Amino acid sequence: MDNRRHPSSFQQLEKLGEGTYATVFKGRNRQTGELVALKEIHLDSEEGTPSTAIREISLMKELKHENIVLLHDVIHTENKLMLVFEFMDKDLKRYMDSRGERGALDPPTIKSFMYQLLRGIAFCHENRVLHRDLKPQNLLINTRGQLKLADFGLARAFGIPVNTFSNEVVTLWYRAPDVLLGSRTYSTSIDIWSAGCIMAEMYTGRPLFPGTTNEDQLQKIFRLMGTPSERSWPGISQFPEYKGSFPVYATQDLRLILPQVDQVGLNLLNSMLQLRPEMRVSAQTALTHPWFNDLPAARQQQQQAQAMASAQAQAQQAQMGYQVPQGAY
Repeated sequence: MDNRRHPSSFQQLEKLGEGTYATVFKGRNRQTGELVALKEIHLDSEEGTPSTAIREISLMKELKHENIVLLHDVIHTENKLMLVFEFMDKDLKRYMDSRGERGALDPPTIKSFMYQLLRGIAFCHENRVLHRDLKPQNLLINTRGQLKLADFGLARAFGIPVNTFSNEVVTLWYRAPDVLLGSRTYSTSIDIWSAGCIMAEMYTGRPLFPGTTNEDQLQKIFRLMGTPSERSWPGISQFPEYKGSFPVYATQDLRLILPQVDQVGLNLLNSMLQLRPEMRVSAQTALTHPWFNDLPAARQQQQQAQAMASAQAQAQQAQMGYQVPQGAY
């Protein structure tokens, strides 16, 4: 075995966290001195490698993007599986607790983080991957102010038609209403709902919908966004968790709940927090929202997209009308 691919080639420095199937340590590569995050997955001799670990590894190998945490290496021993990730300084929750005013961040930081979050989500969705567990604890921040998506243990690749998934996804507070209602045919819009919840939380330092049970979570959402009906959401009464006895709430004005968000930002937030999944904005469309116009990174992306479109148009003209048939790839 190559020495680089042995656990002993990394020095454990401190424990960063512990989950249901893994422990994460801050580590150092003994050869290069590079700081890394070591995710140690405990293997059960009878059950073998957890499906969450297999899923995470297979997806992380494919997803290479500046807003997705980089998987350097996978080291497999008899009783341990170790994922070697790039080191990030803290997650968004800890960042908010340490840097924010009562957990709230300043508007320019929120805008930068939201743009990076949506870029990471858009890349996942373009590659037919749903993250399914977006929350501040799964968004990592480094000292350069970069935000990266992490913890793809619940992520799923999706196809057309959308597969039937379990509804055991996303910590309750960031879970989309369609998932809470028991929908098993959800798609990219569940990640967008989570992103909207995270955006609001960055402004206030508090979760937007801090429910305690599935039903309490739905009621907290309806109290703010209004109780849906068959008229406003056709088919809602067919969901397994739908109850005709839900209290009827009128839609609240988000400006009263989040006075610190400017009108253009509220427009974006509202487009992400639509109760009906098909009404939620896509990540790619959200990136072109006017709220990001004064962000240097957004302007650069738009210019690159325009330049690429122009180059593609010129290339098509040069081919004298030759077109690749749809579906050739």
